[in-house]
Amino acid sequence: MNAEKRKKISKQMSYVLRHQPDSVGLTLAPGGWVAVDKLLAALKISRETLDEVVATNDKQRFEYSEDAMQIRARQGHSAQVDLQYEAATPPDLLFHGTATRFLESIFEKGLIKGERHHVHLSTDRETMIAVGSRHGKPVVLEVDAKQMVSDGSKFFVTGNQVWLTDHVPPRYLRELS
Repeated sequence: MNAEKRKKISKQMSYVLRHQPDSVGLTLAPGGWVAVDKLLAALKISRETLDEVVATNDKQRFEYSEDAMQIRARQGHSAQVDLQYEAATPPDLLFHGTATRFLESIFEKGLIKGERHHVHLSTDRETMIAVGSRHGKPVVLEVDAKQMVSDGSKFFVTGNQVWLTDHVPPRYLRELS
């Protein structure tokens, strides 16, 4: 399958598994899981196609259950679902990519989750530059995760090493040049 076809299916899967499962008649189970056979029928694709899309996804957005009978998006949900991640201790510093045009609001309100379940953070500064560039001139913010934990904030980590938290107040942020 060519890259364009994989990308199209990946976007459709993201939409269904993160935002609108009911658009194809699905319901997310606790943890965000959906039976693989139901997803295949809903999207009208083969298991081989699904396996290829999951394996080649550049951001590893999807994961199978241990028995490979269920699938979910790892993060980025706006649909109501409990992803059932356990709290984890993050590294001292994490990073968030954004566009410079959002900085005024961010330094006023902090990083907010908006319609998603969590704010997304990373240990990889380079990845965050790419994330920020999707929205304009990129900038990377450093998050003092160590102090946030000390002050009572909770963090979760996904299987593709995206760190999640509910909110990052401005006092924990520093703009990197």
